[in-house]
Amino acid sequence: RTRACGFSGQAEYDTIAEVKAGTRLPVIANGDIRSPQQAAAVLRHTGADGIMIGRAAQGRPWLFADIEQYLATGQCPAPPDDRQVLAIIREHLEDLHALYGEQAGVRFARKHVSWYLRERAGGPAFCQAFNQIESAAAQLGALERFLSGGFAGTTAAPARMECVSA
Repeated sequence: RTRACGFSGQAEYDTIAEVKAGTRLPVIANGDIRSPQQAAAVLRHTGADGIMIGRAAQGRPWLFADIEQYLATGQCPAPPDDRQVLAIIREHLEDLHALYGEQAGVRFARKHVSWYLRERAGGPAFCQAFNQIESAAAQLGALERFLSGGFAGTTAAPARMECVSA
C-alpha cells in the first residue's frame, strides 16, 4: 500500500521483497498482517528481517505471542479464555485510569474496550452501554459481568479466526 492509499486497499509485498533483495540493511515488512499464518507468509515472501503489527493488535495484544509461537513451532496457542481476557482488559483499563485520571481514563477506555470486544457475540451492544458508564469502578464491574455471561442475551465466546493451525 502507498501513503496515498491510506488504510484502504491491500498491502503489496513484492516491493518490500525487491528492497530487501537490494540492500544489506534490515528491512521490516508491515501491512495487513492479522494472523500468525499471514506473518509467516509475509516473512517468507519478502525475506524481511522482521514484521511490524499495527491495527491488528488493537484489542488483541496476545497476537504477538501467537505469532512468536507459530513462527517457532508452526502451532497456534489456544485462544485466551474469558478469565484471561478479563485480566488483560482489567490491567489495561486500570493503567489508563491511573495514567489519565478517572474522568479522562474512563473516556479513553471506551475505544480500547470496543477493540477488545468488537468480534465477540454481544460485544457491540455491550459497548453501547459501556460507553455511557462514567466511573472506573463501574466500567470494571460491567466488564466482569459481560465476560462471565452476565450481559443479557449474549454469550461472550471469543472470536479467534486469526489463528488456525496448519
